[in-house]
Amino acid sequence: MTLLKTVQNVELAHLKMQNKKLTVFIIAGEVSGDVLGARIMAQMPNVQFIGIGGENMIGAGLKSLFPMSDLAVMGAIEVLAHAKTLTQRIKQTVTAIIDTKPDIVLTIDSPGFAKSVIKQIRKNPAGRDLIANGLKFHHVVAPQVWAWRPGRAKKYARTFDKLYAFFDFEIPYFTKYGLETVAVGHPIADAVLGRYKAPRGKAEKIITLVPGSRMSEVKRLLPIFRDVVDMLYRNGYMGYQFIIPTVETTAEYVRAETAKWRVRPTLVPSGQRYDIYAKTYIAIVASGTVSAELAMLHIPTIVVYQMNPITTWLVRQMIHVKWVSLVNILLNRGVYPEFLGPAATAENVLGAVQQLTIPSVREKMIAELKTADELWRRPDGAAAQIIATEIEKSL
Repeated sequence: MTLLKTVQNVELAHLKMQNKKLTVFIIAGEVSGDVLGARIMAQMPNVQFIGIGGENMIGAGLKSLFPMSDLAVMGAIEVLAHAKTLTQRIKQTVTAIIDTKPDIVLTIDSPGFAKSVIKQIRKNPAGRDLIANGLKFHHVVAPQVWAWRPGRAKKYARTFDKLYAFFDFEIPYFTKYGLETVAVGHPIADAVLGRYKAPRGKAEKIITLVPGSRMSEVKRLLPIFRDVVDMLYRNGYMGYQFIIPTVETTAEYVRAETAKWRVRPTLVPSGQRYDIYAKTYIAIVASGTVSAELAMLHIPTIVVYQMNPITTWLVRQMIHVKWVSLVNILLNRGVYPEFLGPAATAENVLGAVQQLTIPSVREKMIAELKTADELWRRPDGAAAQIIATEIEKSL
């Protein structure tokens, strides 16, 4: 082969690489991850996305490999109950990654599923070839190792090539094991912080109920919420409107169950939740992302959670923090009242609601929520934008 021909072949290969559309295999396993995934996709219009997501990522152009709801499982006992489905989905995802040969696998939360997929890829000869040729694994949402199971940081370093944490204080827990970690701020803050104000009066008298996004938690919390609504009605709160924002994974179940309630709540799609939150007088919610959303919006909120008794016992053995709500953890005080496990009763929630109708109590809570504003967001850009930039730097 002549020198001229060799140069021409090299130039042709380079041209093909320039014209190659970069591919990211993206996986989100729950609603908050689906929302963030869609925002990341919007920041990267020249990248091809393949993977698993919900209505937000599908709306952004993703053709989901299978319903995201198959991954929306939480708790040791709950995972065991869905083991067969999860095993099938892991195999299906591994096969899809090997077949599509992406440049990066980006997983958003759902760490158990993400780590299982990556472990199987590393075992597979074709998967090892992809890794040898540059496939990287990035993960969004650092585990709260500062709260419980600190050994997870080392395991994450063995699994992922890059980690996107929400807060600066989380970075050292992972970099000490050699895992590149970037703080991006809390993604929700970019959409809601400073955009709404908590209602001063109670003109609309809206109490918003959020029983969670996973079927297991919804089944446990809806009966409690039903009893709270009944007790409020019997105690003179007849003029209040009760609203439940529903997510795709549990909407049908919530609709069927609430149809049996004596005082029937209004159901709205999750996409309208911020408009509802902005008008909410008091929220009663499952522990999770929603409590952070409401904290950023300065909405007085009560946090309730129940799990399988065995799961509850396991968590109590390992947890190292006093609270489960992120705003309480960040401020190191109990701003939002929490009723967890055996304390998650309609009577306790009713008492908290009655307290939050006292103007001085509610104003104090709103003032404390405002003190957390500067902790939620980074000054150098939105979380989705920072993540997209870091991914492009890695491609």
